[in-house]
Amino acid sequence: MSMKVLQLGKFYPIRGGLEKVIYDLTVGLSNKGIRCDMLCASTEGQPSGNLKINDLAEIIIVPTLFKVASTMISPSMIMTIRKIANNYDIIHIHHPDPMAALALFFSGFKGRVILHWHSDILKQKKMLLLYSSLQSWLIKRADLIVGTTPVYVEQSPFLEKVKNKVSYIPIGIEPIQQNKALINKIKAENEGKFIVFALGRLVEYKGFGFLIKAAQFLGDNYKIIIAGKGPLYETLNKQIVDLKVQDKVKLLGYVSDEESHAYFHACDTFVLSSIFKTEAFAIVQIEAMSCAKPIISTAIKGSGVQWVNKNDDSGLVIPPCDEFEIANSIEILANDSTKYQSLAKGSLRRFQEMFTHEKMINKCLELYSTFKF
Repeated sequence: MSMKVLQLGKFYPIRGGLEKVIYDLTVGLSNKGIRCDMLCASTEGQPSGNLKINDLAEIIIVPTLFKVASTMISPSMIMTIRKIANNYDIIHIHHPDPMAALALFFSGFKGRVILHWHSDILKQKKMLLLYSSLQSWLIKRADLIVGTTPVYVEQSPFLEKVKNKVSYIPIGIEPIQQNKALINKIKAENEGKFIVFALGRLVEYKGFGFLIKAAQFLGDNYKIIIAGKGPLYETLNKQIVDLKVQDKVKLLGYVSDEESHAYFHACDTFVLSSIFKTEAFAIVQIEAMSCAKPIISTAIKGSGVQWVNKNDDSGLVIPPCDEFEIANSIEILANDSTKYQSLAKGSLRRFQEMFTHEKMINKCLELYSTFKF
């Protein structure tokens, strides 16, 4: 397939799931012989310039002036895309990213546009008021809109009138690799315990407070381990002390990828306790699935979370904001070995059937191939 694609959006270095998807698409498509570059803003002092990935892909990093409501303000992105846009057949823009949308608006690009709708803008209400006209233009301009799950794009209020051009590309990853020494160390530290693992930024929508409350209803043979950093670290730590569950809950703080991968393999189950639609997909679920771990996740209205983890197939889906159901589900997995093994096998099977990196790239190519050049 002869075409040139520009992935447009967010920032570098990669820090979140959205940025990782953009990078993985860039690498995966270029490995399939497609010219694919990534245009993004700098963050954390990253120098601007071009980073070569391989002979068919590079990351074009433009300087950021300042940051507002999770958006990198980068006039250089507008100037850069105006110079390079016509080198590409497709611009694959990732939402939400107001700066990327503004750059596309001023680019003069006449080719095909794919709008990758990772999530609605939910938290930044003031930003949405300012951005709404540009967002409406972007939805109209897009030749195709793709979500990460069929549920999210089906139920997004912003996409109600354009369902005729909506599809989806499930996020896919490479299986989590094993570091046996680290895995054995974690298991030894928690010998005799049923290990419950959770990973994410320590922010409200992750619902970690409910997971900590669940520890009150579990015996001493359980260990809940929560990895990640964020503004609620001290609040959650205080909650652990106040509830007197220090022996059953551990906050790890920041962990490296290598460490988190070891915890995925060492744990008995992974819990996603998120409570708001801000959690649109949760890549951590498929990371755990790649390790054959049953998932306990929440049914968040309008989110794709419960589509990723299929109830009674790859794990258990429970109501959000319910510490009793979290504890009950953990006990079910710990005490019913037949059910545990069935869900563990189902978790790995669902990953292999739907959420591999190869399947994500192939689905993307399939959608690109519908365009005529």
